Amino acid sequence: MRMSLLKWYCVGAAIVLTACASTASDQNAAVLKELAPTGKLRVAIGVSPAPSAFYATKDEKTGQYRGVTVELGTALAQKLGVPAEFVPYLASGEIQAAANNGVWDVTFMPVDEQRKKIVDFGAPYHLLQSTYLVAGSSTITSIADANVAGFRIVGVADTATFRASNRASPNATHIAVAGVDAAIAMMRDGQADAIALGRESLTGVAPKVPGSRILEGGFLNSTTAVAVPKGKPVALAYVSAFVEEAKASGLVRRAFESVGLKNAVVAPAGMQP
Repeated sequence: MRMSLLKWYCVGAAIVLTACASTASDQNAAVLKELAPTGKLRVAIGVSPAPSAFYATKDEKTGQYRGVTVELGTALAQKLGVPAEFVPYLASGEIQAAANNGVWDVTFMPVDEQRKKIVDFGAPYHLLQSTYLVAGSSTITSIADANVAGFRIVGVADTATFRASNRASPNATHIAVAGVDAAIAMMRDGQADAIALGRESLTGVAPKVPGSRILEGGFLNSTTAVAVPKGKPVALAYVSAFVEEAKASGLVRRAFESVGLKNAVVAPAGMQP
């Protein structure tokens, strides 16, 4: 009798384990179908001459990308068990515009309400503040001072920062450019009076505009978060859980410090975009 009960117990345990393994396999298949449908994880990244929580940089000698989003994208691909492929863009606006084209699977970028209509944001990993960089000789000393007629603000088109700058300084003249390089060139050539950008990015940009200074405060206080194209709920849940793990394990902090962003602030656990 005891042997019979033991036999049935073992059979039952085997059935449960098989069912659990089958369920896990089904869940993994569902994640891969939404998040890596081509068999690799295509990570959309912004590329700039200066790193930030969003922008990566490119080594012109090796062609390799380096930055916070590169480290996060690589770790996510490893967790999925697929290769990572980085899809470069000049700015978040270009990534946003390509969201419905099936050319990228996941990205990490600044959050704003307009962008929420186009992509689905998961967990934030960074507290973002955007402000202005001005020439050293400028009489502008605060965010409020920039809201005057004739003051020329250059920013990257279709970004959360540039939209916020237009709202904060409606009386100023706003000049949209494709990427950060173009904004730096305009400041150097005297064609703009300020650059609107995230604070971490401006820290890297400032040495490229000799004598410039970064204003205190910010006209945009938001977050940088993981995002996927709309209509992918399984992928969204997976990448959100990944970001929470990355914050808890210290991966996000280490990614910031690896590119010199020692003052970047990691978003709190459980924060919503």
